[in-house]
Amino acid sequence: MRSVTYVGPIDYGSHKNFQLAFQRWLRLISVQRLESRVGTGESCETSMRKSGSGGGEWQVAILHRTSRIVSSGLAIGDMLQELVAITVEVTACDACLVYLPDHETGDIVLRASQLPHDAEIGSVRLNLGEGIAGWVAQHKSAVALSSHAFADSRFKLFTSLIEDTYEALVSVPLVRGGEVIGVLNVHHREAHEHTPDEISMLCFLGEQMGGAIAYSMLVEHNAKLRKEASLVRQQLEERKIVERAKGVLQQRFGLSEEEAYQRLREESRRLRRSIRDVSDAVLLVEGLGQERTRSKKDDSGEKR
Repeated sequence: MRSVTYVGPIDYGSHKNFQLAFQRWLRLISVQRLESRVGTGESCETSMRKSGSGGGEWQVAILHRTSRIVSSGLAIGDMLQELVAITVEVTACDACLVYLPDHETGDIVLRASQLPHDAEIGSVRLNLGEGIAGWVAQHKSAVALSSHAFADSRFKLFTSLIEDTYEALVSVPLVRGGEVIGVLNVHHREAHEHTPDEISMLCFLGEQMGGAIAYSMLVEHNAKLRKEASLVRQQLEERKIVERAKGVLQQRFGLSEEEAYQRLREESRRLRRSIRDVSDAVLLVEGLGQERTRSKKDDSGEKR
């Protein structure tokens, strides 16, 4: 049995110290073979249990960093980039990609990358079960390929992704509540033997990323609902104002409802203002006219 030395508390807030902590703590974890189970349908939880690395200070470090990202209030895109940065930092990989599901189409879509892929973000798509990432999403299982990853029968090549020419690839599911909500791909340019520690760490990181992403998506969804509710209220208010303006025109000029609305539209085009603005003007003029009428009546009453 090899001897190990305990590593004391380290300031996780420092990127340099964070990476150093991981390098040291990973040396403390017992190294056991995952044999050929990774990539054959075995879950990340099983892989972590068999590797003997289900617990450790490095998990605390990941929790600390991901919790800070979650509480930062970042938009989903910025949050993904921060999580990608953590992955690159602790794995020393050459590239990292994150795929998230498109619930409308059922595809998984590239949403974040370490390397610049402005044109590919949002456009690179995989069907469920397609490619390594699609297979991982479908089977909820990690896949580790130490060399010639592009020769795997499940691999799908995207010529616009330089990462697809790299030798080594490990792909893990991003999990929340037992459900896969994305896939994390970690690439090495040269052949790279993935140790049980690395795979276990990435599985754990995938769980934490899954929680962070789910929370951010929920926040964005709630914000979208609030915006939609506000828009509906605004549309209802606008409709009420237009209806009142139509009523004024009908009463003043003996127009039908359709003719009154057509008059508002014509004025809107002529003045290059919205129908809401024209309707407001009609109601303002009507209100001033009624006020003037009341004022005249009051004056007549005083004279009498």
